[in-house]
Amino acid sequence: MSLALEILVSAALVVGGIFGLIGSFGLLKLRGAMQRLHAPTKATTVGVGCTLIASALTGLAATQAASWHEVLVTAFLFLTAPLTALYLAKTHMLTTPPGELPPTGTPRDWSNRDAPG
Repeated sequence: MSLALEILVSAALVVGGIFGLIGSFGLLKLRGAMQRLHAPTKATTVGVGCTLIASALTGLAATQAASWHEVLVTAFLFLTAPLTALYLAKTHMLTTPPGELPPTGTPRDWSNRDAPG
């Protein structure tokens, strides 16, 4: 493996590890459920994505052929992690009593709580 590729793989692993550490720290230190949901979701998306990209680059250098497994898992992760966070946030908003939700800053309530019609 060339020096430039080793540096790129190492950088991706370090960035992935840093995001994982920050996400874990945020999960422990943040107070509200919505705050705790945000930290690990972003950390998982970026941290695991960087690790999978580093794995794909290492496999490409070792076999001289592209392994699409890591690329597909990364794409799947980037598509599904934000959607999972969105559904968990909406569920939290619908199960929280109206007085406990933060103000929207507008005369209207949260869109999930608008009455039909």
